[in-house]
Amino acid sequence: MRRCKTCVETDTRPTMEFDEEGICLPCRSVSLSANEKINWDERTKVLEDIVTWGKEHKGSGYDCIIGVSGGKDSTRQALFAKELGMNPLLVSYNYPPEQQTIIGAENLANLVELGFDVIRITPSPFISKALMKECFYKLGNLFNASELALYASLPRTAIAYKIPLIFLGENPGLAFGTDVGSKDYNGNQMRKMNTLQGGDPHRFKTDWMSDKDLYWYRYPLDDDRERADLRIVYMGYFLDDFNDHSNAAYAMKHGLKIREGEDAQPDNIGGTGTWTALDDDFVIVNQMLKYMKFGFGKATQEAGVSIRAGLMSRQEGMEIVKAYDGKCAPKYIKQFCSYIDIDEDEFWRVAEGFRDQQFFQKDEENNWQLKDELLV
Repeated sequence: MRRCKTCVETDTRPTMEFDEEGICLPCRSVSLSANEKINWDERTKVLEDIVTWGKEHKGSGYDCIIGVSGGKDSTRQALFAKELGMNPLLVSYNYPPEQQTIIGAENLANLVELGFDVIRITPSPFISKALMKECFYKLGNLFNASELALYASLPRTAIAYKIPLIFLGENPGLAFGTDVGSKDYNGNQMRKMNTLQGGDPHRFKTDWMSDKDLYWYRYPLDDDRERADLRIVYMGYFLDDFNDHSNAAYAMKHGLKIREGEDAQPDNIGGTGTWTALDDDFVIVNQMLKYMKFGFGKATQEAGVSIRAGLMSRQEGMEIVKAYDGKCAPKYIKQFCSYIDIDEDEFWRVAEGFRDQQFFQKDEENNWQLKDELLV
């Protein structure tokens, strides 16, 4: 495992690119942007053309679709679309009641109170729970299936309502190094990203599930997208300060609620960002599992974003990584075990089976720690 020489990202993130100088794709993109002096007027003109296209090609009263959770990024996207003179339809993939947090529900309600129309997509909680359990056991990742439904819900709704323009937030390739077939604003190849793997849910399917059960977990094929003339656009490409900190500050001014108390303590949530993962505590469990599998978690990602935004040094970022990466409060693990109906011994048996021991060593108290040479 190598870390980026500029930030703290690791090359163990699936599809992450490092150049010959040991610098990750997101950092290299930031560096190139600074050197080339992005022509923001030109990007604004491109965005204006996209907005015009959306209005001219709509088949309903809405100019575009925006996927929302009610969190910082989606709140900013929705309000920015309104500033552009658009009438967006917000689409929210909703977790089962046992999974969604109270502030998650309140933040989604905040978007309604801000004057937006919101469609809530809620697949069967019974199927959702079964798929999460299957993904945990097979992949050591709680969200492979639900992320597929989250992303698939947007083009499916766009096709149904004849709204061909879809806005997403940041380009994951430029923000985190995840390959999505694009290094600009074009998101049409989203279905090919590592998490979605083509958009076919059958790798999660159990013997008793039917294809009908997986409707919302099936990402439309390219032929379907082209037939509906869909355009998927990363809105963050057109905003020079589209990042966690700026979006959180903006959204909080417009009613966003963030984590507080023990649910905001870095030792409990595995990082310092109190404005992320607001709608679901299981994300914290999943970040811990990712840390066990790949040697990086929530703190690494947050520190990388902060370093690239010029808000902290690499040394400060590494201190955060050393202190908090992979941390997860026991109560979140207990809640997850209760949700999929297993005991905590079984959870740890499965979780430890995914730990990549080439990254870890035991300390004096017999606890797993990332090897010292990987913390530089």
